[in-house]
Amino acid sequence: MYQPSSVLTDSKMLLARYYELPQPEDKIQLTYIWIDASGVDMRCKDMTVDKEPTSPEDCRIWNFDGSSTGQAEGSNSDVYLKPCAVFNDPFRRGRNKLVLCETLRYDKMPHETNKRYECAKAMEQVKEHKPWFGIEQEYTLMEVDGLPLNWPKSGFPPPQGPYYCSVGTGKAYGRDIPEAHYRACMYAGVKIAGTNAEVMPSQWEFQIGPCEGIAAADHLWVARFILHRIAEDFGVVVSFDPKPVSGDWNGSGAHTNYSTVEMRSPPNGLKFIEEAVAKLSLKHAEHIAAYDPHQGLDNSRRLTGLHETSSISGFSSGQVICWMGVHPASSLLEYDFLSPLLLALQQASQIVEAVSASPARLLTMVMGIWKIVGRRLTVIHTA
Repeated sequence: MYQPSSVLTDSKMLLARYYELPQPEDKIQLTYIWIDASGVDMRCKDMTVDKEPTSPEDCRIWNFDGSSTGQAEGSNSDVYLKPCAVFNDPFRRGRNKLVLCETLRYDKMPHETNKRYECAKAMEQVKEHKPWFGIEQEYTLMEVDGLPLNWPKSGFPPPQGPYYCSVGTGKAYGRDIPEAHYRACMYAGVKIAGTNAEVMPSQWEFQIGPCEGIAAADHLWVARFILHRIAEDFGVVVSFDPKPVSGDWNGSGAHTNYSTVEMRSPPNGLKFIEEAVAKLSLKHAEHIAAYDPHQGLDNSRRLTGLHETSSISGFSSGQVICWMGVHPASSLLEYDFLSPLLLALQQASQIVEAVSASPARLLTMVMGIWKIVGRRLTVIHTA
């Protein structure tokens, strides 16, 4: 059974003493967060300011050495951080903040790795349709040696079956981390909707949303950052890899629930969902290539048609079939259009199978594929 090392435990006990020191009224700690060249990993750095920010506009543009993150050459290495969302800091607490940032080049234009910029533009173009997103982020807790948390050093745990939504020793592996993450996200102001143990042992899921527009990607990235930081405290590694363990084990994805106000409104909501699904089917290969930083290669290891997934080679849709690529929520199939609260809790009008790397790119592709004119959907091209 995994236990944090005594050195790690002792260091956290020592750190707690320093967190108890009073913080001056005119000294606020901000942690600036950004996505590096990998499109998956996150970086952060801290600054002290004299006033608590309440919005991104209250936070100044900063910079970092992009040659150390794969985002610039050494001869011209400045990359700028433009604040775009502010959250409460669940680690330092008090008036301290987490600041999610976009990356800008030396000329203050969006950096090549900045996927949020195009996503925000797409959301602005369709904001009157109030696009909602709910994202179900799966992940695996790993030991530092690369094995899933609490798995035997040789061989495998018992087959899948008893682990999903499980309770009890030998079934739920590493619950302390998702529990800490859940509470920390709520404190931060991240719109976390829930959490559960997943099908593979040591695999978990949390849900973000429903959020409107670009906020879904912002909240998901900050939730990921918080999860990594908490796992660091426990001496555990978080993997968002689509298939961290080969063989007869489930992979990890980011199922994306999406709807517009037209889809949520009676009496034709289901009709609009069906039209949207038809439009999605026309761009399947293009979307698959955009859903992970390796043009679909990462997701190809997971989307095999097995282990509750659809096949990456073809578009599929269906009603109340969890392994279909796209399916309407069951509440809509019951024509329960009179309960927007239920729809919000379901976080769904349609579900898109996606890899877990780039929520901003995913949201951009979903919104960019069609333009709603009046109450008719027509295909547009994405640049």
